Amino acid sequence: MTELTALTIKAALAGLEKGDFTSRELAKAHIDAMDKAKNLNAFIVETPDLALKQADESDKRRAAGNAGLLEGIPLGIKDLFCTNGVQTTAASHILEGFIPQYESTVTAKLFADGALMLGKTNLDEFAMGSSNTTSYFGNVTNPWKNKNKPEAQLVPGGSSGGSAAAVAANLVMGATGTDTGGSIRQPAAFCGISGIKPTYGRCSRWGIVAFASSLDQAGTFARTVEDNALLLRSMSGHDPKDSTSAKKDVPDFAKALTGDIRGMTIGIPKEYRVDGMPAEIERLWQQGIEWIHAAGAKTIEVSLPHTKYALATYYVIAPAEASSNLARYDGVRYGLRVPSDNLRETYEKTRAQGFGDEVKRRIMIGTYVLSAGYYDAYYIKAQKVRRLIVNDFMSAFDKCDALLTPTAPSAAFAIGENEEDPIKMYLNDVFTVPASLAGLPGMSVPAGLDAASLPLGLQIIGRPWDEETVFKVAGVIESLAQFTHRPA
Repeated sequence: MTELTALTIKAALAGLEKGDFTSRELAKAHIDAMDKAKNLNAFIVETPDLALKQADESDKRRAAGNAGLLEGIPLGIKDLFCTNGVQTTAASHILEGFIPQYESTVTAKLFADGALMLGKTNLDEFAMGSSNTTSYFGNVTNPWKNKNKPEAQLVPGGSSGGSAAAVAANLVMGATGTDTGGSIRQPAAFCGISGIKPTYGRCSRWGIVAFASSLDQAGTFARTVEDNALLLRSMSGHDPKDSTSAKKDVPDFAKALTGDIRGMTIGIPKEYRVDGMPAEIERLWQQGIEWIHAAGAKTIEVSLPHTKYALATYYVIAPAEASSNLARYDGVRYGLRVPSDNLRETYEKTRAQGFGDEVKRRIMIGTYVLSAGYYDAYYIKAQKVRRLIVNDFMSAFDKCDALLTPTAPSAAFAIGENEEDPIKMYLNDVFTVPASLAGLPGMSVPAGLDAASLPLGLQIIGRPWDEETVFKVAGVIESLAQFTHRPA
């Protein structure tokens, strides 16, 4: 039944409703696919028994006429979402063995709508990375291959690389991710799938292991724009347990996919034409502009003048918040504990052995910028620049309905290729970080291949709470791009 793993979520729901197959059969097909793709290391924990149990319960509900929005759909859950009774590690040694006794709000909503969990997907440790090579449990391998260097293993992007790779390889029908500075959109582009980061506050952060609290936002991966719309509708909504969760009605996002963007105006930010941008990224962007015109919309150049400060701003604010959030991992309350002669040494040894190099690097940067004498010079100044970046976007949206940009400055690169230079690795987020700082919805859609037959993505950025326009424009680009390529 390998053909079941190639279905979209929409098609699978239709097949389940018609009785063409059962939820158990659908789950079993994906479990078999997971068994054959362990070399990707996309999962930290696999939960086949749980998935089959959930599938049987799903089949009973459907037979009784009580099918939910995602009834019977097998998903991957990023191992940053706490799952009741299932290990949650954030891909860190310091949380290895931690089994929550509660469910994150996002996963609780998905399960209430009938979704199944096939396992917890791998990620960069504490979501810190752009390559999924910082996980304590080993790097994830992108299912795509560079045709010029077929022996090279490629990164899937990060931090949500396990989720993106699992969707691209047809191991799951969709997956959750989190996006702090591009951790959904960039891996979606690298793996040739669609992924959306909604407006900050659209999805509850309760039960998600925190990295940077003012930036982290849950989102989705799927193989089509419409499938992402179905997943996001299920995940969204106000949560009284999360003070940053907005009291906003949740639209039926799929209804926005009308295919009609006539009369709309799409902004093209001139500052995103960065020095050294590969010619094929430039060509893809121009192709996207032509698709917009062909669909009856117009484009205008807009200016986001503080874009050049976005990465520097992000790498002050995000580490500062990480330094604060990760202070709780002390070897006393949960996770790893390295015993010592006194409490201070227990703290020191536990954190030294429990955290990886990238996490330590960001904790040190964050602690420095929050320290006396540097707080005003770095952290407060970064927050002021963040406000200017937000203002830039709001001014641009006075002139247009959405923005179109590349998602990433390159296609997937080889594992280990950029690791000697952290700054070079951080530049992977140059097109995604500004929208994160502004809390805006952003979506990546696969739109073409580079010279090495690797996928490239285009990004649509929308106004706050206007995911519907993002989905509408993304759906048109998806329709015109006709991206049907799949990894071998």
